[in-house]
Amino acid sequence: MITNLLLGAAACGGTFQAIACTGIALTAADGAYVQARTIEWAPGPLPSEYVIIPRGERLRSFTPTGANGLRFMAKYGVVGLTVVMWDFIAEGINEAGLSAGLFFFPRYGGYEPYEPDQNDRTLADLQVTAWILSQCATIDEVKAAIGSVRIVGLERTSVVHWRIGEPSGRQVVLEIVDGVPHFYENEAGVLTNAPGFEWQLTNLNNYVNLRPGDALAQKLGGATLLPFGGNSGFLGIPGDATPPSRFVRAAFYRATAPQRATAFDTVQQCFHLLNNFDVPVGIEHPEGEAPDIPSATQWTSAIDLTNRKVYYKTAYNNTIRCIDLAEIDFAKVKYQFRPLDKERIQPVEKIVVVQ
Repeated sequence: MITNLLLGAAACGGTFQAIACTGIALTAADGAYVQARTIEWAPGPLPSEYVIIPRGERLRSFTPTGANGLRFMAKYGVVGLTVVMWDFIAEGINEAGLSAGLFFFPRYGGYEPYEPDQNDRTLADLQVTAWILSQCATIDEVKAAIGSVRIVGLERTSVVHWRIGEPSGRQVVLEIVDGVPHFYENEAGVLTNAPGFEWQLTNLNNYVNLRPGDALAQKLGGATLLPFGGNSGFLGIPGDATPPSRFVRAAFYRATAPQRATAFDTVQQCFHLLNNFDVPVGIEHPEGEAPDIPSATQWTSAIDLTNRKVYYKTAYNNTIRCIDLAEIDFAKVKYQFRPLDKERIQPVEKIVVVQ
């Protein structure tokens, strides 16, 4: 059943051309740290919900053979944004301020093979985010705990890697290759998909000539070369939606973004930057075969780790919504999940013209 769901509707899984997740991180002048990301799924509407996990909730991982994997109890309350099923948190934060999210990582990542006699330690890749957020308060705790579990895939092509961040601004990328976990300090502050994170950093060297502003006039023989317009310093930045190109654009857009004063200012800036990474659904399919959805970018989130707030908007409703962890009593709240959109309708404010 789980495999069929993943094949039919998984975010960060399924066919390679359907997936494109882009993540950035920014720090406000007041010290607030924000991690933001998009999540794409081109075949059709993606089931997505927000989930609230109370402190003390007992959870269990799926394995390829059913809901018979690792049992764990939430040490920390969690707010997450899910895909396909409420068990699969794609992006979230816990009450300690630790944030984590998964990104599709095809071909270059690989887990240990599934072994039924190891079910008590087996943790599904799509539930790693929930496990991290419910069990750990810091990145170092995640690094210490990762060896206690055996991470496996629920569907063969659905390999992912993870971004994990702290309110201090520290961020790491976790990639599992040939069954071995690798942690990378992410000073670039961006993440997309395949190839691996180290390759993506190396690839930035191909764009050493890019800079904000305008290119200088040049002489070419007897001709004078002048830019046609503004932003000519970024001429040559890749514009397609492949993971390496999105990584380059995200890295340069993030690095050149002016620092905003407050946490919410920075959240807004993240949404504006990530608008550049909305993937038109038509480019993901042969002509005439695109599904009837507004965008391949199903939702975009921005999480304020410092103030413990989750913001999101969707392809159906660009109104920014917020879940404030400070308003949740994780000792009393019930385990719950609700659709990201109550209705798939974009509110429109009508302007009344004064006569």
